[in-house]
Amino acid sequence: MINMEIANIYTAFIVLITSFIILAKAADWFVEGAIGLSYILHVPKILIGIVVVGIATTAPELMVSAISAFQGKPEIALGNAIGSVICDDGLALPLAIFISMTPILVASNIFKTTAVFLIIVDIVAYIMCWDGTLSRMEGIILVGLFVIYAVVMFFIKKHKDKEPVFNEEKLTNSKIILLFCLGLTGIFIASRFIVSSAVFIAHHFHVPEAVIALAMVAFGTSIPEVATCITAARKGEGGIAVGNIIGADILNVCWVAGVSAIVNPLTVGKKLTHFMFPSMLTIVFVMLGLIAINYKLERWKGGVLLAMYISFLILMMIFFPPHGV
Repeated sequence: MINMEIANIYTAFIVLITSFIILAKAADWFVEGAIGLSYILHVPKILIGIVVVGIATTAPELMVSAISAFQGKPEIALGNAIGSVICDDGLALPLAIFISMTPILVASNIFKTTAVFLIIVDIVAYIMCWDGTLSRMEGIILVGLFVIYAVVMFFIKKHKDKEPVFNEEKLTNSKIILLFCLGLTGIFIASRFIVSSAVFIAHHFHVPEAVIALAMVAFGTSIPEVATCITAARKGEGGIAVGNIIGADILNVCWVAGVSAIVNPLTVGKKLTHFMFPSMLTIVFVMLGLIAINYKLERWKGGVLLAMYISFLILMMIFFPPHGV
């Protein structure tokens, strides 16, 4: 285990920010390497889109939460998973909406399936955590729900004429393997330092570790999704951004929280539980409701989601104020 000695709070913030930067770049390499390896192994493109890309893009969240769970930091593990959903819906998606030159159109058929599934898994996860604990068996159930989601999406997309399109830049096998290994190593190392510095910051300000995870850590691990949304919006592919966000939401709850609980059962305070999950459910319901109005995301809707994210941060500081600064 890395014993990182942080001299003071300023150094802790520098370490945290630097780790986020490394994490974002490593995640980019890892996604590219994972897609490349899938081509080498002749994995069907549709599975690359549904499973490989989804798991690869949420690798930062998974690594941070899994390491936190292993180190006995359940509040960071669960707070990061739930906070990433809130950050994706309240920050990444609004940014994509604001940057897009035209309202983002959302395919109603796929949206209805993914929206229903997202609502179900969020409610199921909240029920599981109602007593402040997410057991190993409950984690297995959440991962099982992700498998069901992947299978359902496979059959839905299997009958569509167009296959997912990926950047098929010709890379040598050695470069693909190098990108995969460097990305995975970078994610692992950066995640260890993110957890260590986040714990130090939480202890310094005498706030629950989950608060740091919900705000700072979740934002940092969501950088890949934020970047993907902005890039898609700039290219006029806002629909892809929405799909990535909803997919990431499902993965964060089923895959990230589920695997973390399998690594080590998660126990958090009931006050935090009944703040995190209602906050997540509220912004998810509002996001889905805004989309369902006319299957378009105009800028005023982005403003609503961003205002909700800011309100979430303010409420978090009110309910869990720092002490002893």
